[in-house]
Amino acid sequence: MLRIAVVLTCVLAATAAAPDRAPVLVELFTSEGCSSCPPADRLLALLDSQVIVLGEHVDYWDHQGWRDPWSSHASTQRQETYARRFALEGPYTPQMVVDGSVEFNGSDNRRAADEISRARTRQKASMRLARHGNSVEVAIDAVPHAANVMLAIALPAGESQVSAGENNGRRLHHVAMVKSLRKIGVVKKGSAFRQTIELGSDAVGARVILFVQDGDAGPVYGAAISEAL
Repeated sequence: MLRIAVVLTCVLAATAAAPDRAPVLVELFTSEGCSSCPPADRLLALLDSQVIVLGEHVDYWDHQGWRDPWSSHASTQRQETYARRFALEGPYTPQMVVDGSVEFNGSDNRRAADEISRARTRQKASMRLARHGNSVEVAIDAVPHAANVMLAIALPAGESQVSAGENNGRRLHHVAMVKSLRKIGVVKKGSAFRQTIELGSDAVGARVILFVQDGDAGPVYGAAISEAL
């Protein structure tokens, strides 16, 4: 835990001038059925106040005796797309992806700090979210490249008491558990994007996260977040 704290000091120093999260998207592919994942989950929780994070729980560990209550096949499919993009033999956990540009073991604290610092230096699209009841207004001023406009619904935090599998007996804490992730449009290079999106019941008590990404698994050019109402 001390090593995590030291590494995060670097991240905190790098973002100290910004009052809100840096527009960097950090995705963690994880599972409660994986004994190597809790350290990565803790790291994601520490990063949560500094960057925009998504906890994407995969379902291919669910046959090991414990079904992760946050798991989905959609998260597995997204990770498989990244695996093809990064020319990996296959998906693995824990895997962290920073701005869709680089992947590494999600427990590697030093690598996470370094990659986030690099990501903060890149040009970002200016975007905003404004929630009004059961809808959200999306505004993107311009993007450096053509990109898909993605919208995620994620729970702020949650805990599980695991009673089987590799983490049997452990109480696990998570942040930003993804409930849904969908493409809501496409924005052209140098163009603006405006749209009002109706949110479903899964958005109650959840965060809304917006990001623009080159294709299905390319670089992420910017992100924004609206906290749970």
